[in-house]
Amino acid sequence: MNPDILYRRACCAESRICTSPVSSMSLFRNARFEISIARPQDLPAPDGAEIAFAGRSNAGKSSAINTLVGHTRLAFVSKTPGRTQLINIFRMNNGAALVDLPGYGYAKVPEAIRKQWVRLLEEYLSKRESLIGLILIMDSRHPLTPLDQQMLNWFAPTGRPIHVLLTKSDKLTRGPAMQTLAKVRKDLSAWGDQITVQLFSSLKKTGMNEAEKIVGSWLIPLSESADEATASESTQK
Repeated sequence: MNPDILYRRACCAESRICTSPVSSMSLFRNARFEISIARPQDLPAPDGAEIAFAGRSNAGKSSAINTLVGHTRLAFVSKTPGRTQLINIFRMNNGAALVDLPGYGYAKVPEAIRKQWVRLLEEYLSKRESLIGLILIMDSRHPLTPLDQQMLNWFAPTGRPIHVLLTKSDKLTRGPAMQTLAKVRKDLSAWGDQITVQLFSSLKKTGMNEAEKIVGSWLIPLSESADEATASESTQK
């Protein structure tokens, strides 16, 4: 099987993840908006694998999503950080969902809203069974803030993969950028070996292929499980 082709076919009953072929180099392309959620209890029933994006309100999360999907306005980009207060779900062509979580950490957000976000984020990250991985957005100039570490503390215990995008890397020259990458990679080892990290720039469109390959690798084990389940059923018949 060509490793650049992701198969999301029949599903294990437990995961309910269906599959269809999609090139890893166009994994995020043509994602479309599906629904916005304000409360954990309003989350729809799982309908395929979910890949979450989380990050500080001013870390460039919405810009990173728009860059990856090739759409300038899919995720809301505000001049006032903290405006995105909902979980926004976008459906990709392969059936998986891209889940844009509320940005966190902006000081001017009212305390009542901040508490609502915390509950929404913690509930989703720790309990959502269809969530297969987390893309954590950090500003490459200010990585691993205490709130970033809190996100890692919530999600890392699930054992699911985490990929860190160090955004705005165009603001750093090559030397400091590589030093930041090396330091963050070393620091992330404290949360386990399921975490990967890369430099990313929405402005320069750099790091897109690496991000797509990483997330594509998360979907491949699901397709292999589906293939094995299908083969087992065929053998039993």
